[in-house]
Amino acid sequence: MSEAQVPPVTAIGVPRITAGFDEYGRLDLLAHQEVHGGFAALSSGELIGLADRIELRGRGGAGFPFARKVRAVLDSCRRQDLPPVIVVNGTEGEPPSWKDKAVLTRGPHLILDGAALAAAALDAEEIVIGIADDGIGESSITAALAERRMPCPTRIVTVPHRFISGEGGALVRGINGEAHIPPGRKVRSSDNGVMGLPTLLSNAETFSQLAIAARLGPWEYNAVGIPEEPGTVMLTVGGSATNPAVVEAPSGTPLMDVLNMCGADIGPGLLVGGYHGKWISAKAAETVTISRKGFAKVGGTLGAGMLIPIGSKTCPLGEVAQVVQYLAGESAGQCGPCRLGLPDLARAVTLVSLGGNAVDNVRQAAGVVKGRGACSHPDGTSRFALSSLEVFEKDVNAHANGEGCGKPVRGILPLPYTAEKGARRLALDWSRCDGHGLCSAVAPEIIRLDSNGFPAFPQTPLPPWLENGARKAVNVCPALALRLDDATASSN
Repeated sequence: MSEAQVPPVTAIGVPRITAGFDEYGRLDLLAHQEVHGGFAALSSGELIGLADRIELRGRGGAGFPFARKVRAVLDSCRRQDLPPVIVVNGTEGEPPSWKDKAVLTRGPHLILDGAALAAAALDAEEIVIGIADDGIGESSITAALAERRMPCPTRIVTVPHRFISGEGGALVRGINGEAHIPPGRKVRSSDNGVMGLPTLLSNAETFSQLAIAARLGPWEYNAVGIPEEPGTVMLTVGGSATNPAVVEAPSGTPLMDVLNMCGADIGPGLLVGGYHGKWISAKAAETVTISRKGFAKVGGTLGAGMLIPIGSKTCPLGEVAQVVQYLAGESAGQCGPCRLGLPDLARAVTLVSLGGNAVDNVRQAAGVVKGRGACSHPDGTSRFALSSLEVFEKDVNAHANGEGCGKPVRGILPLPYTAEKGARRLALDWSRCDGHGLCSAVAPEIIRLDSNGFPAFPQTPLPPWLENGARKAVNVCPALALRLDDATASSN
Protein backbone atom coordinates (compact mmCIF):
# COMPACT_ATOMS: atom_id res chain seq x y z
CA MET A 1 0.00 0.00 0.00
CA SER A 2 1.06 3.60 -0.54
CA GLU A 3 -0.29 7.07 0.15
CA ALA A 4 -1.01 7.37 -3.57
CA GLN A 5 -3.85 4.89 -3.03
CA VAL A 6 -5.82 7.30 -0.85
CA PRO A 7 -8.96 8.25 -2.84
CA PRO A 8 -9.59 11.84 -3.95
CA VAL A 9 -11.03 14.12 -1.27
CA THR A 10 -13.96 16.43 -1.92
CA ALA A 11 -16.59 18.36 0.02
CA ILE A 12 -20.25 19.28 -0.18
CA GLY A 13 -20.68 22.86 0.97
CA VAL A 14 -17.88 24.80 2.65
CA PRO A 15 -15.09 22.42 3.72
CA ARG A 16 -13.83 22.45 7.27
CA ILE A 17 -11.53 19.52 7.94
CA THR A 18 -10.67 19.32 4.25
CA ALA A 19 -10.18 23.06 3.81
CA GLY A 20 -7.05 23.79 1.81
CA PHE A 21 -6.73 20.27 0.42
CA ASP A 22 -7.52 21.43 -3.13
CA GLU A 23 -5.08 24.33 -2.95
CA TYR A 24 -2.17 22.76 -1.10
CA GLY A 25 -2.57 19.02 -1.50
CA ARG A 26 -0.96 18.41 1.87
CA LEU A 27 -0.92 21.18 4.47
CA ASP A 28 2.42 21.71 6.18
CA LEU A 29 2.45 23.87 9.31
CA LEU A 30 2.59 27.21 7.46
CA ALA A 31 -0.22 26.26 5.09
CA HIS A 32 -2.23 24.84 7.99
CA GLN A 33 -1.92 28.10 9.95
CA GLU A 34 -2.84 30.14 6.90
CA VAL A 35 -5.98 28.08 6.23
CA HIS A 36 -7.17 27.45 9.79
CA GLY A 37 -5.55 30.16 11.93
CA GLY A 38 -4.73 29.79 15.60
CA PHE A 39 -6.72 28.77 18.66
CA ALA A 40 -6.64 29.36 22.39
CA ALA A 41 -5.88 26.71 24.99
CA LEU A 42 -8.81 25.34 26.99
CA SER A 43 -9.18 24.27 30.58
CA SER A 44 -10.62 20.85 31.29
CA GLY A 45 -14.00 22.40 32.08
CA GLU A 46 -13.95 24.43 28.87
CA LEU A 47 -13.01 21.35 26.88
CA ILE A 48 -15.94 19.41 28.31
CA GLY A 49 -18.29 22.35 27.79
CA LEU A 50 -17.26 22.74 24.14
CA ALA A 51 -17.64 19.03 23.42
CA ASP A 52 -21.05 19.03 25.09
CA ARG A 53 -22.33 22.07 23.20
CA ILE A 54 -21.33 20.73 19.79
CA GLU A 55 -22.62 17.21 20.58
CA LEU A 56 -19.20 15.80 19.68
CA ARG A 57 -19.21 12.02 19.42
CA GLY A 58 -16.51 9.57 18.48
CA ARG A 59 -16.17 9.15 14.71
CA GLY A 60 -14.60 5.71 14.80
CA GLY A 61 -17.89 3.81 14.74
CA ALA A 62 -19.35 3.59 18.25
CA GLY A 63 -20.39 7.26 18.44
CA PHE A 64 -19.68 7.59 22.18
CA PRO A 65 -20.01 11.17 23.52
CA PHE A 66 -16.54 12.74 23.74
CA ALA A 67 -17.41 14.86 26.80
CA ARG A 68 -18.36 11.73 28.76
CA LYS A 69 -14.99 10.19 27.89
CA VAL A 70 -13.19 13.28 29.19
CA ARG A 71 -15.22 13.28 32.41
CA ALA A 72 -14.48 9.60 32.97
CA VAL A 73 -10.74 10.17 32.51
CA LEU A 74 -10.73 13.17 34.87
CA ASP A 75 -12.64 11.23 37.52
CA SER A 76 -10.19 8.35 37.22
CA CYS A 77 -7.18 10.69 37.44
CA ARG A 78 -8.51 12.25 40.63
CA ARG A 79 -9.46 8.92 42.16
CA GLN A 80 -6.08 7.31 41.43
CA ASP A 81 -3.96 10.47 41.63
CA LEU A 82 -2.44 9.69 38.23
CA PRO A 83 -1.86 11.74 35.05
CA PRO A 84 -3.68 10.75 31.85
CA VAL A 85 -2.47 9.67 28.42
CA ILE A 86 -4.05 10.86 25.16
CA VAL A 87 -4.36 8.25 22.40
CA VAL A 88 -5.27 9.13 18.82
CA ASN A 89 -6.66 6.10 17.00
CA GLY A 90 -5.63 6.52 13.36
CA THR A 91 -5.32 2.80 12.59
CA GLU A 92 -8.42 2.53 10.36
CA GLY A 93 -8.26 -1.24 10.00
CA GLU A 94 -11.42 -1.71 7.91
CA PRO A 95 -10.48 -2.30 4.25
CA PRO A 96 -13.22 0.00 2.81
CA SER A 97 -12.37 3.00 5.05
CA TRP A 98 -10.07 5.85 4.02
CA LYS A 99 -11.33 9.00 5.75
CA ASP A 100 -8.82 8.99 8.61
CA LYS A 101 -5.95 8.15 6.29
CA ALA A 102 -6.99 11.06 4.07
CA VAL A 103 -6.67 13.46 7.02
CA LEU A 104 -3.43 11.83 8.23
CA THR A 105 -1.82 12.24 4.83
CA ARG A 106 -3.17 15.69 3.91
CA GLY A 107 -4.20 17.51 7.09
CA PRO A 108 -2.12 16.01 9.91
CA HIS A 109 -1.85 19.22 11.92
CA LEU A 110 -5.60 19.26 12.61
CA ILE A 111 -5.28 15.87 14.29
CA LEU A 112 -2.28 17.09 16.29
CA ASP A 113 -4.14 20.30 17.24
CA GLY A 114 -7.02 18.29 18.71
CA ALA A 115 -4.68 15.99 20.60
CA ALA A 116 -2.68 18.98 21.89
CA LEU A 117 -5.85 20.71 23.09
CA ALA A 118 -6.91 17.64 25.06
CA ALA A 119 -3.41 17.02 26.43
CA ALA A 120 -3.01 20.62 27.65
CA ALA A 121 -6.48 20.69 29.19
CA LEU A 122 -5.92 17.45 31.08
CA ASP A 123 -2.21 17.97 31.84
CA ALA A 124 -1.42 14.69 30.10
CA GLU A 125 1.69 12.62 30.62
CA GLU A 126 1.97 11.67 26.95
CA ILE A 127 0.27 11.64 23.54
CA VAL A 128 0.36 8.42 21.53
CA ILE A 129 -0.71 8.31 17.89
CA GLY A 130 -1.65 4.84 16.70
CA ILE A 131 -1.41 4.14 12.97
CA ALA A 132 -1.41 1.01 10.83
CA ASP A 133 1.80 -0.54 9.57
CA ASP A 134 0.69 -0.24 5.94
CA GLY A 135 2.81 2.91 5.62
CA ILE A 136 -0.11 5.24 4.85
CA GLY A 137 0.08 8.45 6.84
CA GLU A 138 3.24 7.63 8.79
CA SER A 139 5.59 9.95 6.89
CA SER A 140 3.02 12.75 6.93
CA ILE A 141 2.34 12.66 10.67
CA THR A 142 6.06 12.26 11.40
CA ALA A 143 6.88 15.35 9.33
CA ALA A 144 4.10 17.31 11.03
CA LEU A 145 5.45 16.47 14.49
CA ALA A 146 8.90 17.65 13.42
CA GLU A 147 7.44 21.05 12.50
CA ARG A 148 5.90 21.91 15.86
CA ARG A 149 6.06 21.64 19.62
CA MET A 150 3.51 19.55 21.46
CA PRO A 151 2.46 20.17 25.09
CA CYS A 152 3.89 16.82 26.20
CA PRO A 153 6.01 14.00 24.77
CA THR A 154 4.36 12.59 21.65
CA ARG A 155 5.14 9.33 19.89
CA ILE A 156 3.83 7.28 17.00
CA VAL A 157 3.06 3.58 17.43
CA THR A 158 2.37 1.31 14.46
CA VAL A 159 0.07 -1.69 14.77
CA PRO A 160 -0.67 -4.52 12.32
CA HIS A 161 -3.08 -3.49 9.56
CA ARG A 162 -5.81 -5.88 10.69
CA PHE A 163 -9.52 -5.43 11.18
CA ILE A 164 -9.42 -5.94 14.94
CA SER A 165 -6.20 -4.00 15.63
CA GLY A 166 -8.07 -0.71 15.67
CA GLU A 167 -10.48 -1.77 18.40
CA GLY A 168 -9.78 0.47 21.39
CA GLY A 169 -8.69 -2.28 23.76
CA ALA A 170 -6.54 -3.90 21.07
CA LEU A 171 -4.81 -0.58 20.36
CA VAL A 172 -4.04 -0.01 24.05
CA ARG A 173 -2.65 -3.54 24.33
CA GLY A 174 -0.49 -2.96 21.28
CA ILE A 175 0.87 0.31 22.66
CA ASN A 176 1.69 -1.52 25.89
CA GLY A 177 3.71 -4.11 23.98
CA GLU A 178 1.12 -6.87 24.24
CA ALA A 179 -0.67 -8.78 21.46
CA HIS A 180 -2.64 -6.49 19.14
CA ILE A 181 -5.99 -8.07 19.96
CA PRO A 182 -8.94 -6.99 22.10
CA PRO A 183 -8.66 -7.93 25.80
CA GLY A 184 -10.62 -11.00 26.77
CA ARG A 185 -12.65 -8.97 29.27
CA LYS A 186 -14.07 -5.47 29.33
CA VAL A 187 -11.40 -2.97 30.42
CA ARG A 188 -12.13 0.75 30.52
CA SER A 189 -9.19 2.67 29.10
CA SER A 190 -10.34 5.65 31.15
CA ASP A 191 -9.41 3.62 34.26
CA ASN A 192 -6.52 1.49 33.06
CA GLY A 193 -5.04 2.24 29.64
CA VAL A 194 -1.57 2.99 28.33
CA MET A 195 1.05 2.10 30.98
CA GLY A 196 -1.82 1.54 33.40
CA LEU A 197 -2.72 5.25 33.32
CA PRO A 198 -6.18 6.74 32.70
CA THR A 199 -6.38 7.10 28.92
CA LEU A 200 -8.48 9.34 26.70
CA LEU A 201 -8.76 7.39 23.44
CA SER A 202 -10.62 8.63 20.41
CA ASN A 203 -10.55 8.49 16.64
CA ALA A 204 -8.39 10.74 14.43
CA GLU A 205 -11.39 12.52 12.89
CA THR A 206 -12.80 13.20 16.37
CA PHE A 207 -9.66 15.11 17.35
CA SER A 208 -9.81 17.00 14.04
CA GLN A 209 -13.42 18.02 14.71
CA LEU A 210 -12.38 19.19 18.18
CA ALA A 211 -9.66 21.37 16.63
CA ILE A 212 -12.19 22.92 14.23
CA ALA A 213 -14.65 23.61 17.07
CA ALA A 214 -11.97 25.24 19.23
CA ARG A 215 -11.36 27.74 16.44
CA LEU A 216 -14.97 28.40 15.46
CA GLY A 217 -16.63 28.21 18.87
CA PRO A 218 -19.88 26.31 19.47
CA TRP A 219 -22.22 28.81 17.79
CA GLU A 220 -20.41 28.92 14.46
CA TYR A 221 -19.62 25.20 14.58
CA ASN A 222 -23.33 24.41 15.10
CA ALA A 223 -24.39 26.68 12.23
CA VAL A 224 -23.68 23.79 9.85
CA GLY A 225 -25.55 20.51 9.90
CA ILE A 226 -28.61 19.54 11.89
CA PRO A 227 -29.27 20.67 15.49
CA GLU A 228 -29.05 17.17 17.01
CA GLU A 229 -25.81 16.34 15.17
CA PRO A 230 -24.13 19.59 14.15
CA GLY A 231 -21.04 19.99 12.00
CA THR A 232 -19.71 17.96 9.12
CA VAL A 233 -19.19 14.23 8.64
CA MET A 234 -16.27 12.53 6.91
CA LEU A 235 -17.42 9.72 4.61
CA THR A 236 -15.72 7.09 2.47
CA VAL A 237 -17.65 6.26 -0.70
CA GLY A 238 -16.41 3.18 -2.53
CA GLY A 239 -17.91 -0.03 -3.86
CA SER A 240 -19.45 0.39 -7.30
CA ALA A 241 -18.91 4.18 -7.35
CA THR A 242 -17.22 5.27 -10.58
CA ASN A 243 -15.64 8.17 -8.70
CA PRO A 244 -14.76 6.77 -5.27
CA ALA A 245 -13.85 9.51 -2.83
CA VAL A 246 -13.54 10.69 0.73
CA VAL A 247 -16.33 13.24 1.13
CA GLU A 248 -16.83 15.86 3.82
CA ALA A 249 -20.52 16.76 4.06
CA PRO A 250 -22.72 18.64 6.53
CA SER A 251 -24.85 16.34 8.65
CA GLY A 252 -28.36 16.23 7.25
CA THR A 253 -27.15 16.09 3.64
CA PRO A 254 -29.34 13.72 1.58
CA LEU A 255 -27.51 10.43 1.11
CA MET A 256 -28.34 10.40 -2.61
CA ASP A 257 -26.52 13.72 -3.09
CA VAL A 258 -23.31 12.09 -1.89
CA LEU A 259 -23.82 8.89 -3.89
CA ASN A 260 -24.76 10.72 -7.10
CA MET A 261 -21.72 12.96 -6.81
CA CYS A 262 -19.54 9.85 -6.71
CA GLY A 263 -21.34 8.15 -9.60
CA ALA A 264 -22.61 5.29 -7.45
CA ASP A 265 -24.71 2.52 -8.96
CA ILE A 266 -26.51 1.28 -5.86
CA GLY A 267 -27.92 -1.86 -7.42
CA PRO A 268 -30.02 -3.87 -4.96
CA GLY A 269 -28.35 -2.57 -1.83
CA LEU A 270 -25.94 -0.29 0.00
CA LEU A 271 -23.67 -1.22 2.90
CA VAL A 272 -23.54 1.51 5.54
CA GLY A 273 -21.22 1.62 8.53
CA GLY A 274 -18.63 -0.82 7.18
CA TYR A 275 -18.18 -4.56 7.68
CA HIS A 276 -19.76 -4.33 11.14
CA GLY A 277 -22.58 -2.27 9.67
CA LYS A 278 -25.79 -3.17 7.87
CA TRP A 279 -27.16 -3.45 4.36
CA ILE A 280 -30.05 -1.21 3.37
CA SER A 281 -32.12 -1.40 0.20
CA ALA A 282 -31.81 1.02 -2.70
CA LYS A 283 -35.32 2.26 -1.93
CA ALA A 284 -34.42 2.97 1.68
CA ALA A 285 -31.26 4.80 0.59
CA GLU A 286 -33.40 7.35 -1.27
CA THR A 287 -34.96 8.52 2.02
CA VAL A 288 -31.83 8.77 4.19
CA THR A 289 -30.05 11.89 5.37
CA ILE A 290 -26.44 11.70 6.56
CA SER A 291 -26.71 11.37 10.34
CA ARG A 292 -26.90 8.69 12.99
CA LYS A 293 -30.61 9.36 13.33
CA GLY A 294 -31.12 9.32 9.56
CA PHE A 295 -29.57 5.90 9.12
CA ALA A 296 -31.31 4.53 12.22
CA LYS A 297 -34.69 5.31 10.64
CA VAL A 298 -34.04 2.69 7.96
CA GLY A 299 -32.37 0.20 10.27
CA GLY A 300 -28.83 1.21 9.30
CA THR A 301 -25.91 2.75 11.09
CA LEU A 302 -23.52 5.59 10.28
CA GLY A 303 -20.64 3.81 11.98
CA ALA A 304 -17.30 5.11 10.75
CA GLY A 305 -18.87 6.71 7.69
CA MET A 306 -18.43 4.00 5.04
CA LEU A 307 -20.90 3.97 2.12
CA ILE A 308 -20.47 0.95 -0.15
CA PRO A 309 -23.03 0.50 -2.95
CA ILE A 310 -22.96 -3.08 -4.26
CA GLY A 311 -23.91 -2.13 -7.83
CA SER A 312 -25.88 -4.12 -10.39
CA LYS A 313 -22.97 -5.98 -12.05
CA THR A 314 -21.72 -8.18 -9.22
CA CYS A 315 -23.09 -11.14 -7.26
CA PRO A 316 -24.02 -9.67 -3.87
CA LEU A 317 -24.08 -13.03 -2.08
CA GLY A 318 -20.63 -13.94 -3.38
CA GLU A 319 -19.32 -10.58 -2.19
CA VAL A 320 -20.92 -11.05 1.23
CA ALA A 321 -19.51 -14.57 1.55
CA GLN A 322 -15.99 -13.30 0.87
CA VAL A 323 -16.28 -10.67 3.58
CA VAL A 324 -17.72 -13.07 6.18
CA GLN A 325 -14.86 -15.48 5.42
CA TYR A 326 -12.42 -12.61 5.92
CA LEU A 327 -14.06 -11.53 9.18
CA ALA A 328 -13.98 -15.10 10.48
CA GLY A 329 -10.24 -15.11 9.84
CA GLU A 330 -9.83 -11.79 11.65
CA SER A 331 -10.97 -13.30 14.93
CA ALA A 332 -8.70 -12.84 17.91
CA GLY A 333 -9.38 -16.50 18.66
CA GLN A 334 -9.78 -15.98 22.40
CA CYS A 335 -13.45 -16.89 22.85
CA GLY A 336 -15.73 -19.60 21.49
CA PRO A 337 -18.15 -17.34 19.58
CA CYS A 338 -15.25 -16.02 17.50
CA ARG A 339 -13.02 -19.07 17.27
CA LEU A 340 -15.80 -21.57 16.49
CA GLY A 341 -18.94 -19.58 15.76
CA LEU A 342 -17.65 -17.27 13.04
CA PRO A 343 -16.22 -20.10 10.89
CA ASP A 344 -19.66 -21.77 11.15
CA LEU A 345 -21.30 -18.54 10.04
CA ALA A 346 -18.83 -18.16 7.16
CA ARG A 347 -19.52 -21.75 6.06
CA ALA A 348 -23.28 -21.18 6.07
CA VAL A 349 -23.08 -17.90 4.13
CA THR A 350 -20.75 -19.51 1.59
CA LEU A 351 -23.23 -22.35 1.10
CA VAL A 352 -26.00 -19.83 0.41
CA SER A 353 -23.83 -18.15 -2.21
CA LEU A 354 -23.12 -21.53 -3.83
CA GLY A 355 -26.81 -22.37 -4.09
CA GLY A 356 -27.26 -24.39 -0.93
CA ASN A 357 -30.45 -24.09 1.09
CA ALA A 358 -28.63 -22.79 4.14
CA VAL A 359 -30.47 -19.61 5.09
CA ASP A 360 -31.68 -21.17 8.34
CA ASN A 361 -28.10 -22.23 9.05
CA VAL A 362 -26.97 -18.62 8.67
CA ARG A 363 -29.62 -17.44 11.11
CA GLN A 364 -28.78 -20.18 13.57
CA ALA A 365 -25.01 -19.53 13.40
CA ALA A 366 -25.55 -15.79 13.81
CA GLY A 367 -27.83 -16.37 16.77
CA VAL A 368 -25.25 -18.53 18.50
CA VAL A 369 -22.56 -15.83 18.47
CA LYS A 370 -24.79 -12.81 19.12
CA GLY A 371 -24.04 -11.10 22.42
CA ARG A 372 -21.57 -13.75 23.55
CA GLY A 373 -18.19 -12.50 22.38
CA ALA A 374 -15.42 -10.93 24.41
CA CYS A 375 -15.62 -7.95 22.01
CA SER A 376 -18.07 -6.66 19.39
CA HIS A 377 -16.59 -8.65 16.50
CA PRO A 378 -19.11 -11.56 16.56
CA ASP A 379 -22.07 -9.18 16.86
CA GLY A 380 -20.88 -6.95 14.04
CA THR A 381 -20.19 -9.89 11.73
CA SER A 382 -23.57 -11.48 12.35
CA ARG A 383 -25.31 -8.12 11.79
CA PHE A 384 -23.55 -7.79 8.42
CA ALA A 385 -24.53 -11.33 7.37
CA LEU A 386 -28.15 -11.25 8.55
CA SER A 387 -28.93 -7.90 6.95
CA SER A 388 -27.63 -9.22 3.61
CA LEU A 389 -30.26 -12.00 3.65
CA GLU A 390 -33.01 -9.39 4.00
CA VAL A 391 -31.77 -6.92 1.39
CA PHE A 392 -30.70 -9.53 -1.16
CA GLU A 393 -33.71 -11.82 -0.72
CA LYS A 394 -34.29 -12.11 -4.49
CA ASP A 395 -30.71 -13.21 -5.01
CA VAL A 396 -30.98 -15.70 -2.14
CA ASN A 397 -34.03 -17.27 -3.80
CA ALA A 398 -32.39 -17.29 -7.23
CA HIS A 399 -29.32 -19.07 -5.86
CA ALA A 400 -31.40 -21.52 -3.86
CA ASN A 401 -33.47 -22.68 -6.85
CA GLY A 402 -30.35 -23.39 -8.88
CA GLU A 403 -30.66 -20.53 -11.35
CA GLY A 404 -28.22 -18.22 -9.62
CA CYS A 405 -28.04 -14.49 -10.26
CA GLY A 406 -25.83 -14.88 -13.33
CA LYS A 407 -23.33 -12.29 -12.14
CA PRO A 408 -19.67 -12.77 -11.19
CA VAL A 409 -17.99 -11.74 -7.96
CA ARG A 410 -15.91 -8.69 -8.85
CA GLY A 411 -14.39 -7.71 -5.52
CA ILE A 412 -16.63 -4.68 -5.03
CA LEU A 413 -16.18 -5.16 -1.29
CA PRO A 414 -12.42 -4.69 -0.83
CA LEU A 415 -10.31 -7.19 1.10
CA PRO A 416 -6.64 -6.84 2.01
CA TYR A 417 -5.52 -10.18 0.62
CA THR A 418 -7.21 -10.14 -2.80
CA ALA A 419 -4.55 -7.94 -4.40
CA GLU A 420 -1.58 -9.36 -2.53
CA LYS A 421 1.10 -11.31 -4.32
CA GLY A 422 0.72 -14.95 -3.32
CA ALA A 423 -3.08 -14.87 -2.92
CA ARG A 424 -4.53 -18.21 -4.04
CA ARG A 425 -7.79 -19.53 -5.43
CA LEU A 426 -9.17 -23.00 -6.10
CA ALA A 427 -9.45 -24.19 -9.69
CA LEU A 428 -10.90 -27.39 -11.17
CA ASP A 429 -9.93 -29.39 -14.24
CA TRP A 430 -13.33 -30.65 -15.37
CA SER A 431 -11.74 -33.16 -17.75
CA ARG A 432 -10.29 -34.99 -14.74
CA CYS A 433 -13.02 -34.61 -12.09
CA ASP A 434 -14.98 -37.82 -11.44
CA GLY A 435 -17.11 -36.44 -8.61
CA HIS A 436 -15.57 -38.46 -5.81
CA GLY A 437 -16.69 -35.86 -3.29
CA LEU A 438 -13.70 -36.21 -0.98
CA CYS A 439 -12.82 -32.52 -1.35
CA SER A 440 -16.11 -31.35 0.17
CA ALA A 441 -15.59 -33.60 3.18
CA VAL A 442 -12.11 -32.19 3.79
CA ALA A 443 -12.95 -28.50 3.18
CA PRO A 444 -16.69 -27.98 3.82
CA GLU A 445 -16.08 -24.28 4.52
CA ILE A 446 -15.50 -23.62 0.82
CA ILE A 447 -16.56 -26.68 -1.19
CA ARG A 448 -20.01 -28.25 -1.57
CA LEU A 449 -21.29 -30.83 -4.01
CA ASP A 450 -23.84 -29.71 -6.59
CA SER A 451 -26.91 -31.75 -7.59
CA ASN A 452 -24.76 -33.93 -9.84
CA GLY A 453 -22.19 -34.63 -7.17
CA PHE A 454 -19.49 -32.36 -8.55
CA PRO A 455 -17.64 -29.77 -6.42
CA ALA A 456 -18.82 -26.17 -6.34
CA PHE A 457 -16.77 -23.40 -4.72
CA PRO A 458 -16.29 -19.62 -4.95
CA GLN A 459 -14.16 -18.43 -7.88
CA THR A 460 -12.57 -15.84 -5.65
CA PRO A 461 -9.28 -15.47 -3.71
CA LEU A 462 -9.08 -17.60 -0.59
CA PRO A 463 -8.75 -15.90 2.78
CA PRO A 464 -5.49 -17.02 4.40
CA TRP A 465 -7.23 -19.01 7.14
CA LEU A 466 -8.87 -21.29 4.53
CA GLU A 467 -5.76 -22.03 2.49
CA ASN A 468 -4.74 -25.06 4.57
CA GLY A 469 -8.14 -26.64 4.10
CA ALA A 470 -8.05 -25.94 0.37
CA ARG A 471 -4.60 -27.49 0.14
CA LYS A 472 -5.85 -30.62 1.91
CA ALA A 473 -8.72 -30.86 -0.57
CA VAL A 474 -6.25 -30.63 -3.45
CA ASN A 475 -4.08 -33.35 -1.89
CA VAL A 476 -6.92 -35.85 -1.33
CA CYS A 477 -8.38 -35.54 -4.85
CA PRO A 478 -7.72 -39.00 -6.39
CA ALA A 479 -8.15 -37.67 -9.93
CA LEU A 480 -5.75 -34.72 -9.39
CA ALA A 481 -8.52 -32.45 -10.67
CA LEU A 482 -8.25 -29.72 -8.01
CA ARG A 483 -5.41 -27.23 -7.90
CA LEU A 484 -4.48 -23.93 -6.26
CA ASP A 485 -3.80 -21.10 -8.71
CA ASP A 486 -2.39 -17.61 -8.34
CA ALA A 487 -5.44 -15.41 -7.67
CA THR A 488 -3.74 -12.31 -9.09
CA ALA A 489 -2.83 -13.86 -12.46
CA SER A 490 -3.83 -11.72 -15.43
CA SER A 491 -5.89 -14.56 -16.87
CA ASN A 492 -8.46 -13.89 -14.19
